[in-house]
Amino acid sequence: MEQKIVAPSENVVGFIDIGTNSIRLMLVQLTSNSSYTVLREEKEVVRLGESIFKKGFFQPETMTRALLVCKKFVEVSRGFGAREIIAVATAAAREAKNQKEFLERLREETTLDVRVVSGGEEARLIYLGVSSGVHVDKKIAVFVDIGGGSTEIIIGDQFQHYDIESMGLGAIRLTTLFLSGRGNGVVSPETYEKMKRYVKNKLVHVTERVNPKKLDVAFGSSGTIINLAEIASKMFERTETKQDMVLRYKDLQKVIAKLCSLSVAERRLIPGINPERADIIIGGAVIIETIMEDLELKELFVSYRDMRYGMLVDYLSRHAGYPQHNETSVRKSSVLRLGHSCNVNEHHANRVVSLSLQLFDGSKAIKLHDLGDDERELLEYAAFLHDIGDFISFRGHHLHSYYIINNAELLGFDQTEIGIIANVARFHRKKLPRKKEPSLIELDKHSIKTVVILSTLLRIAEKLDRSHTDLVQKIEFVLHGENKVELLLVCSKQDCEFERWGVEEDSDAFEKVFEKRLFVSVIKNEPQILA
Repeated sequence: MEQKIVAPSENVVGFIDIGTNSIRLMLVQLTSNSSYTVLREEKEVVRLGESIFKKGFFQPETMTRALLVCKKFVEVSRGFGAREIIAVATAAAREAKNQKEFLERLREETTLDVRVVSGGEEARLIYLGVSSGVHVDKKIAVFVDIGGGSTEIIIGDQFQHYDIESMGLGAIRLTTLFLSGRGNGVVSPETYEKMKRYVKNKLVHVTERVNPKKLDVAFGSSGTIINLAEIASKMFERTETKQDMVLRYKDLQKVIAKLCSLSVAERRLIPGINPERADIIIGGAVIIETIMEDLELKELFVSYRDMRYGMLVDYLSRHAGYPQHNETSVRKSSVLRLGHSCNVNEHHANRVVSLSLQLFDGSKAIKLHDLGDDERELLEYAAFLHDIGDFISFRGHHLHSYYIINNAELLGFDQTEIGIIANVARFHRKKLPRKKEPSLIELDKHSIKTVVILSTLLRIAEKLDRSHTDLVQKIEFVLHGENKVELLLVCSKQDCEFERWGVEEDSDAFEKVFEKRLFVSVIKNEPQILA
């Protein structure tokens, strides 16, 4: 069995991805409480692959650019106190005939010991990076990443991949093969179809193995896919956030038609486009369109995570105290990570989680609400994070909790779910939500109803652990007629009147939400009544 390396209590690690189109840096701080924080991300377009796919060698000027960028990234990393920098190179370096010279110069001039990864390893790292940031669970997903020199397609669920494929298809590679030296840059239908046939031929062995009917969801990562989704969002006047960004097949076709009709200079003026990609974006677009067509994908959920995140997950999996990519869901892991980063009182938080879920199940059993498992899960996360605002100040901490949660990068959640969690934490104390509460404006009617119900249950759960001493062992709702509800508290041998008074203080809020009067009864150390 591989021995795990113990991580330092505080450590900054740099991750560098030397790609065919650009070089990227991510600096991460690892902490003793099993969390991490991304400190900085940098990207420089270098175009290492420009000459590789025609001549087979890195050109001297391109190599010099790459070395300068890597040297700068190393300086930035050291400036942040990075003790370790992990660097990998992908398609361009794999194919360069002067790869050895490039790696030696990197080692001598930048101190980087760069590992050139195979296509399969690149696909694995991409899968780790994307799957660790989305909610897949047991669904069968296809993950697509289009780089400058290669395209990776991975089939898997949340916890493992079943099939990985790396192909010699990339935005720079196709641009070099089909579109270089074309004058004004307009791409004719004939040229585009020629490119598409080339891609289809490369995809044959993938499409023969993958049954589209068995795919539940699709995710797309990489600069090409992100930029195409951003162009489509502008073109069709959508207001999508990063968490909700989707690339639809029907939209993609219209975007491609527009891009092909313009010169490179004109493409740079299209709303949403990254001007640095204007010359190579059609080369990437034809790949994603063909994949979506052949795998019958109507839409791709866009991920802003990339191979660097896969490098991070892979690194953490080899260090004790950082359990990554296991049976803990992405959603739960990201919630725990946020809580740890803000020094949440875990014992109290977990106690309130347990009480909240008992209240949810008990109130549902007597038909006080009709919410389901999805809402129950959101209550669990809101309960864990409800006091996270203490990190800023106890005074008004419920408001601080809302701000932190709403602005955190909670992985695996969409913006509506984050809004619900944040608002449930926001209203776990003080006033109930008002109809025109500013923080609820972006939520639909069902989501607002969910916030009202869950926050009411959470405020009671919080009061049931008011002394932070685990006095309340179990709870149960009992319905009395049509208008009254009794809450039975089974307590330890110690007195829990303080907790009972706290719940009674919120009885008016309970009645307003559930339209039933609430009264509280205490039973000391008699758990058999709830058996």
